[in-house]
Amino acid sequence: MRPHQITQILEKEFNSASEGHHTPVMLWGAPGIGKSQIIRKIADDHGAKVIDIRLSQMEPSDLRGIPFKNGDLVDWSIPSILPNEKRHGKQGVLFLDEITSAPPTVSAAAYQLILDRKLGEYEVPAGWVIFAAGNRQGDRGVTYSMPAPLANRFSHYELDVNLDDWVAWAYKNKIDERIIGFLRYRPEHLFSFDSSQNPISFPSPRTWEFTHRALNKFSNDLSLFRDAAVACVGEVAGIEVTTFIEHLDDLPDLDAIINGEDVPVPEAIDLQYAICSALVGRAISVIDSNDSNRVWGNILNFAKDFPQKELGVMLVSDMQRAIGERIFEVSEFANWAEKVAEVVFD
Repeated sequence: MRPHQITQILEKEFNSASEGHHTPVMLWGAPGIGKSQIIRKIADDHGAKVIDIRLSQMEPSDLRGIPFKNGDLVDWSIPSILPNEKRHGKQGVLFLDEITSAPPTVSAAAYQLILDRKLGEYEVPAGWVIFAAGNRQGDRGVTYSMPAPLANRFSHYELDVNLDDWVAWAYKNKIDERIIGFLRYRPEHLFSFDSSQNPISFPSPRTWEFTHRALNKFSNDLSLFRDAAVACVGEVAGIEVTTFIEHLDDLPDLDAIINGEDVPVPEAIDLQYAICSALVGRAISVIDSNDSNRVWGNILNFAKDFPQKELGVMLVSDMQRAIGERIFEVSEFANWAEKVAEVVFD
C-alpha cells in the first residue's frame, strides 16, 4: 500500500483506541522505506508520546517484570518502559519496532500484551495504540519467521514506495529541490534494493534524506558531495545525482519566470525536471505572502508551455499537493487546465 493510504489507516486506528475499536497493526516492508517514520508522524500530529520497545534487545523476563516476595506470595513489578497514563499521557503509541528481529522466546512473551493489552496485573491505557514494524524475511535483515500465534494478533499491511507520496513528503520537510528534481527525472532510483547482492549502500527514502544532508554540507564542493552521495545511495545513483546537479548551471532564470517574463522551456529533459521542482519550491515559499497568487499565476503560465504536457501536469500536480486547493482560485489555472485538458483526461 502507498504511504498515504497507510497513514490514513493508522490515523483511524489511533482515533479508535479510546472507543475500544483499535486493532494492533503490523507494518511490513523493505529497509529504509519509512515504516517507523510514518508511525512516529501519527503520534507527533496528535502531540502524543511514542514508547519504542525493541523486543530483539530484550529477554522474556524484561516484559514480565521482576518477581518480588509479598508475604507468602510472589508479585511482579511492572516495567517502567510500559505505557502509564500518569507518566506518559492518556494517548500514545506503543511501538514494537523491528519485531521480526526478536527471537521466538521473546516475541512469545508479548502475546498477551498485544492481544489482551495486559501483562499480569498490568493493562495498557485505553487511549494507547499498539503498532509494530519489521522487515520481510527476504530483505536480508536479522529476521525470524513470525510465529502464527503472534501474527494472528495483528492486522497486516505491506508498505510500498511511491514517488508522488515521497515528493509530497519531501516538499513538506524541505528536502533540497535538486534531489527532488533528480528523482522526478530518474524515479527508478528512489528505491533500489537487491537482497541477493547484499549491498552496503543503496537508494531508499531514508538514504535520500542522508543525501540531502550531504548536499547541504558539500554544495560548494561537488567532488566531495559525489563521494558522500555514493556513500549514501550507492555508486550508480550517487554519480548520477551529482552529474544532474552539475548541469543545473544551465537552468533558466527562475526569477524571470516568477516575474512573468517570457522564458523558453529548456530543451534538455533533465533541466525540465529540475525547473519543475525548483518552481514548486518557489510556490511553497510564498504561501503566506500577499504576492502568492501572482507568483502562482506566472508559474501556471510557464507550465502550459512545456513541449511534453505531462511535465506541466506533473509540475501543477506537485504544486496542488503542496499548497492545497488555493491553486484552483488563481485565474491562470483555468487557462492552464484548458491547454492541457487532453493530457489530464487521458
